[in-house]
Parts: sequence; C-alpha cells; structure tokens
Amino acid sequence: MPTTPPAARTSVVDGERRAASVPPRPAVAAGLLCTVLFGLLLTLVVLRWGPLLSLDTDLAGALHRTAVAEPGWTHRNRVLSDWVWDPWTMRAVLAAVVWLLLRRGERLLAAWVAATSLLGTGVQQAVKALVGRERPVWPDPVDSAGYAAFPSGHALSALVAGALVLWLLRLHGVPRRWRWAARAVVAVSVVGVGFTRVFLGVHWPSDVVGGWLLGGALVAGSVAAYHAYVARWDRPGCAQETGWRS
Repeated sequence: MPTTPPAARTSVVDGERRAASVPPRPAVAAGLLCTVLFGLLLTLVVLRWGPLLSLDTDLAGALHRTAVAEPGWTHRNRVLSDWVWDPWTMRAVLAAVVWLLLRRGERLLAAWVAATSLLGTGVQQAVKALVGRERPVWPDPVDSAGYAAFPSGHALSALVAGALVLWLLRLHGVPRRWRWAARAVVAVSVVGVGFTRVFLGVHWPSDVVGGWLLGGALVAGSVAAYHAYVARWDRPGCAQETGWRS
C-alpha cells in the first residue's frame, strides 16, 4: 500500500497548522451574535411573550392543516425528518468524520469534533429539561415526539453537524467548488429539517430557531476555541500540539 512521503506529510500538517492559527474573528462574532439572540429568544419563551406565542400558533397551525390534508406529502416529510435528517444520522456523519481524522493522524481535531457534538447533545437536553416547554397538541396529529419542545434537537443536530463539516473542509483546503456544493447540501438540510419538524406538528417555529441559534453558538465557540488553542501552541517553544496532529 502506497504511503505519503514524510516530507509531503510534514508540509500538509504545517499548512493545516498555519490555517488553524488564523485569528477566528468571524467565529467569535458569530458566536456572540448567536448567543445573544438565543438568550433573547429563550427569555421570550420562558416569559411566554404573547406576540411570539401567537406567531408560533399561527404558523404551526397553518402547516399542520396542510399536513392533515396532504398525507402523501406528510409521509415524505416523516421520512426526511425521522431518517435522513434524524439526530442519530447527524451523529453518524460526525462519527465518520472523526474516524477519517483519526486515520489522518489528526487526533486533536478528531477529539475536538467529537467533544463539540457531545456538548451539543448535552446542552440541548439540559435546556429542554430546564425550560420544559410543551410540544404542540393537535386533535388530529400526524406524528409524535418525546421530551420537551425547546430547543429543537433535530434543528440543533443538523446545524452542528453541517457547520463542523464546512469548517473542516475549509481548514483542510478543499477546493472552493466542493465547498460550495457542501454548503448547498448543509443549507438544504438545516432549513429542511426545521420545516419538517413544524410541518409534522411536533415543534413550534421558535423551537427550531432556538435550535439553530444554540447550535450556531456552540459551533462558533468551539471553532474559536480550537484556533486559539492551536495558535497558543504554535508559539516558539510550544511543540506539544504537533504530537496530537501527526
């Protein structure tokens, strides 16, 4: 089996380390914005702010009536929600990514991705338990779901998995045309899963937005922390990080 020459491997690792050391200003800004917006939305949900509840009820009710009237369309949405964009599918994608990173010898990056995924699951379950928001209740339900409503775990899992994959593609210098294709797939998945959860009547629209915002805050914070950590160990006399990546 052919192997990568040591010189070429060193060049790739050095290039990746230089890319990882770029100051993560966009990640910090995105993380702060998502955190502030999520905090605001969380406050409105906890206080049961009237205009938000009315908007949730109107949008969810309109989509639910369509779901009841169109069983074929509802079945397709259930397949997408319960299989294609299910949180376990997203976790399987990230598990494959972690395995590939380990095969490349990038143990630190693999651990970072795994930890971010686990943190996302833990945080969203904790927020669900603390907020305890009830899911929509319909006289003619077309689907069901357990646990509390806010935030949507499906929405959060899709955003976390998609954002991490996009970050890794950029970090490893994947050609721009492939990154644009990946962005399209991620965008369709993130928006699509949010739509299916409301359409199937198991979430309020604000649950989905909350999942997106919390997922965005988690990934942005994780990315910023990773770049800061690598930049720290790239200083003269700090060589420990290299052993994790090669």
